[in-house]
Amino acid sequence: MAARLLLRSAYRGAIRCRAARVPFPFPVLTRTMASGGIPTDEEQATGLEKIIMNAMKEGSDPYNVLTPKDIASGSKEDPHLVPSISNKRIVGCICEPDNTVVIWFWLLEGEAQRCPSCGVHYKLVHHQVPH
Repeated sequence: MAARLLLRSAYRGAIRCRAARVPFPFPVLTRTMASGGIPTDEEQATGLEKIIMNAMKEGSDPYNVLTPKDIASGSKEDPHLVPSISNKRIVGCICEPDNTVVIWFWLLEGEAQRCPSCGVHYKLVHHQVPH
């Protein structure tokens, strides 16, 4: 009963405002996307995601998000360097470019180690996480 009375009085008030061409007493709510567009990733990012995005703009990779650069030949004298914050890390090696199988093995700190399948050498290097 009370709800009907409120609805009727609100409806009558709206009709009176329209008839008198008076704007509503409260601002009309608009959608955010309609007024300013969809925010970009840079505008919407917060916290750790924003730190990583800003670092990538400057050209650095603080959390090893990107794949390692293929500078080393993979020989025993020039192994692929694998950063780690501990003394061991799991490494996956795709031995051939068209291979669909990944060979996983533990890489331990110290001497360079070989992939058990193809013989490419990897060496673990200590890496500090920037906080």
